[in-house]
Amino acid sequence: MNTQTIISAYLELTKPRIVGLVLVTSALGFFLGGQGIHDVGRFIALLIGVTLACGGSSTLNQYLEREFDAKMLRTRNRPIPAGIIPAAHALNFGIILTLAGIFILYVKVNILTAFLGLLTSFLYIMVYTPMKRVSWLNTTVGAFPGAIPPLGGWAAATGHLNFSAGILFLILFLWQHPHFYSIAWLLKDDYKRAGFKMLPVVEPDGKRMFAHILSFSWMLLFVSLVPAMVGLSGAIYAGGAFAAGIALWWVGRRLTLTRSLADARNLLKASVLYLPVLFALIILDVTF
Repeated sequence: MNTQTIISAYLELTKPRIVGLVLVTSALGFFLGGQGIHDVGRFIALLIGVTLACGGSSTLNQYLEREFDAKMLRTRNRPIPAGIIPAAHALNFGIILTLAGIFILYVKVNILTAFLGLLTSFLYIMVYTPMKRVSWLNTTVGAFPGAIPPLGGWAAATGHLNFSAGILFLILFLWQHPHFYSIAWLLKDDYKRAGFKMLPVVEPDGKRMFAHILSFSWMLLFVSLVPAMVGLSGAIYAGGAFAAGIALWWVGRRLTLTRSLADARNLLKASVLYLPVLFALIILDVTF
């Protein structure tokens, strides 16, 4: 096996797309909390620390789920179940990355940001990962570590947290439900094969899952308008956030009516587009 294949496999262990999302949300929290990026050195340290901690946590997640990944069509070719990287090597790699990331956040940023990074890793690895085999509530539980990164960015810029930072957390927390429920509907057979207790696996008719998609989409719509209400953003953001929220709800509603895989893919695409649109609007509004 050549060196390039090994390097690529180690990179895949870190789940680069998840790392990218976490970096964007962390950077947004830093930008809004500090009303711009004034301390470039601290910002860079934040990005490095978050990249390492997030990549390490994703690696440890794959280590813990290696036997279940081998049963799923979507994940059976991941580096550990495919035999490209030994499980013990992945474990060491994940621990080193995670601890290095938390250490950098502690030394180069501040203790609050390091604590939030540690909390995120703990909830993701030790709570969310095993809970996927225990209860359908894993989606909501997993939304907590997924929503902490903007808090870390805010804490990095200001050294504290406040109501506005909490709104960023809540937006990301609510958004994850329609996003991950669309994935769960698309992959329900795969999840069942691996023994994961996702909601559409536990309740195959999807009735409660579809109700959750609509309710969380409505809550997201209203919470997304709060930044404009508290002065964190203005009219440009408010109008765009309202339109984006209605669009996401509409796509989710169509899925609840058809229950088709095609509309589940549409909801997934809509949710993926929703966040960058929302972030672009708030940055545009704050900047201009």
